[in-house]
Amino acid sequence: MAASTSEQTPLRASAAAAGLARRMWRAARLEGALYEEVEADPAATRQALAVVLLSALATGVGAIGNSGLRGVALHVGADVALWVAWAALTLWIGTRLLPTPHTRADLGQLLRTLGFATAPGALRILAIVPPLGAAAFTVAGLWTLAATVVALRQALDYRSTARAAAVCAIGLPVYALGQIVSLLLLGPWPL
Repeated sequence: MAASTSEQTPLRASAAAAGLARRMWRAARLEGALYEEVEADPAATRQALAVVLLSALATGVGAIGNSGLRGVALHVGADVALWVAWAALTLWIGTRLLPTPHTRADLGQLLRTLGFATAPGALRILAIVPPLGAAAFTVAGLWTLAATVVALRQALDYRSTARAAAVCAIGLPVYALGQIVSLLLLGPWPL
C-alpha cells in the first residue's frame, strides 16, 4: 500500500532539510565541488537564500541581548540586502575588472555560491553567551571570508585563488561597511 501524500510531505521536508544541512556543512568545509554543484543548480537558489536567512537569524539571536527581537528582523533584512548587493558587485568586478578567458558567470550563480559561503555565519548564535560574542563574530567572519574566496573562485571559473581573493579585496570595503554599520547598530555589543 502506497503512503499517503500527508505522510510523504514530512518525509520530503525532512530529506530536504538534511540535504540543506549536508550542503551547508560542505560549504563550511570549503569544498570547491560543493560550490561548483550549487553554481550549476538553479534550484539551489532557494537553498542559498535559506542559508543566508539561517546565518542572519543566528546573527540576530546572537545579538538579541543588545537589539532585541526587532534587531533579529533588522539583521535578517540587512543580511539579505547585503547578500544581493555583494553578489552583484562581485559579479561586476569578477567579469568586468578581473575576468579570465574562462570566466562565465551570471547573478544567479553568484547568489547561489555566495549564499552558501555564509554557512559559517551560523556560529554567530554562540554570541548569545556574552563571553563568546566577540570570538563567535570574529571566527564566523573570517571563516565566511575564506568561504567567499572559494565560492568566487568556483563561480567565476578562476583557476587562481589569488584572483578570487583580489575580487574580494576590491569589493570588501563596500561589504564591510554594511556589516560594520549593522554590527554597530545592532550588536552583539551593548551600545
